[in-house]
Amino acid sequence: VQLQASGGGLVQAGGSLRLSCAASKRTSSNNAMGWFRQAPGKEREFVAAISWNGGSLHYDDSVQGRFTISRDNAKNTVYLQMNSLKPEDTAVYYCATSIGSSWSIDGNRYKYWGQGTQVTVSS
Repeated sequence: VQLQASGGGLVQAGGSLRLSCAASKRTSSNNAMGWFRQAPGKEREFVAAISWNGGSLHYDDSVQGRFTISRDNAKNTVYLQMNSLKPEDTAVYYCATSIGSSWSIDGNRYKYWGQGTQVTVSS
């Protein structure tokens, strides 16, 4: 499975971006998917996850109410709608496919990773 993340860019605080993550094979439709991010000098952190059928969503407290994760299994794609962006959201964002159908905040529970897309929020 190969994952291709896109949609990052430069936006002013308060703005919005929509990230997409396209998977190369249908295998990912049976797995939970997650978004993580890593800011310069910081460790990778969990952002959001979605169950294999989209019925269960999970968010880090820092993005709850501002970000929305969704998926379209017919298109093998997962999305991250990011609203009310803040400068502290600046990071490289990565999508990942879980090992099995369960989601986790632990990146070690994810098997395949996209290449990352840069999100920069200016103040």
